[in-house]
Amino acid sequence: MKMKWETYNPEWLVELAIEQIPEETELIKSIRNCTKALQESRAYIYFVNPTSPNKPVSKWIFKRNFMLKHKTDGQIVLDILSNDKIGGIEFLKYL
Repeated sequence: MKMKWETYNPEWLVELAIEQIPEETELIKSIRNCTKALQESRAYIYFVNPTSPNKPVSKWIFKRNFMLKHKTDGQIVLDILSNDKIGGIEFLKYL
């Protein structure tokens, strides 16, 4: 699969996180760093290369999820990786 990474502005997601989880300052910092994205589909955007997930050589080692609620896009799942980076976001509404 040829990956087409594009510049991404995470400010809308930062604002949503500040509004809903202001105490999660490290998570908010991680969201701010999501400036390159790979849009897999309408439902999923990657911020970290998903090749070989959860394998020792991968940059994608899953740790946990965090949920946010957007007024028009509904529930958004943040995939948080072992290095506390945001691996991607999933819009449940579009599954």
